[in-house]
Amino acid sequence: MRKMKIGIDNYCYHRFMGEVYPEQNAPSRTMTMQDYLDRASELGVDGVSLESCFFPTFESDYLAELKAKLDDTNMDRVFAWGHPDGLEGGKNEAAYDEMIEMMDHATAIGAGVMRVVGSSLMFRFEDHQEQIERLSEMFVRAMKEADKRGLKLADENHIDFTADEMLQIIQNVDHPNFGINFDTGNFMRLLDDPVKGVRKLAKHVFATHVKDLKPEKGQDVDNWHFFACTPVGDGLVDNQTLAQVLYDAGFEGFLAVEVDYLHPDYHDDEDAAVAQSVKELDRIASSVR
Repeated sequence: MRKMKIGIDNYCYHRFMGEVYPEQNAPSRTMTMQDYLDRASELGVDGVSLESCFFPTFESDYLAELKAKLDDTNMDRVFAWGHPDGLEGGKNEAAYDEMIEMMDHATAIGAGVMRVVGSSLMFRFEDHQEQIERLSEMFVRAMKEADKRGLKLADENHIDFTADEMLQIIQNVDHPNFGINFDTGNFMRLLDDPVKGVRKLAKHVFATHVKDLKPEKGQDVDNWHFFACTPVGDGLVDNQTLAQVLYDAGFEGFLAVEVDYLHPDYHDDEDAAVAQSVKELDRIASSVR
């Protein structure tokens, strides 16, 4: 009987890798890509998601070195492009060109799946159908390039679209290698039940961000991080059921913990939150059958 795989997205460590939100404290230390991979190995995970925004360079020698490191540790890998706003709802052709360029970097590190971002919370109040039409056309074009490289593209729900809207984009593109990077928390932030969402989308899931969330007292409800991240298992998201649905659908990727804005109860200790999340994901991965 197969066991689900677990992993980490390095956005968990974004404060330490140079991106500190205005609402956050500056970290007392920094972290390199190498530090992140070493920590992932220490935690014994099966896979890593590597955000392109944290690559120090895309020189071929560096990418070859990174691939060798990942191969030596037998890590599954997802190359993640699009932070923070991706294709900006289909309005940014320069971002589209960058996305296509990044496909070569994804293959250089041996990734079979590339996470992409069509829109973001910045555009969530703009007309959704217009965005969906533009993005569908862009992704149809992009899949011709992805096919040349043997890549799957996984569009993330990025606090922009509901599960039904993500399914509409997938159906519009209508390509077996185009699917979703399913973020378990971002649907909840739109008040869209992630369990109902995964039942609609499970067969199209190529990658995941496993978040858990709980409200942050003192924040406005319409603030995107009103639902702030907790370690997996401490919040409101039913990740156990989500994992079971994915398992039943034959999901072959890994459950990748992601922390974006850590709830103040956890005192800026993302690493402890990641370690606790990995432990809980290992329990979940071992229990689904």
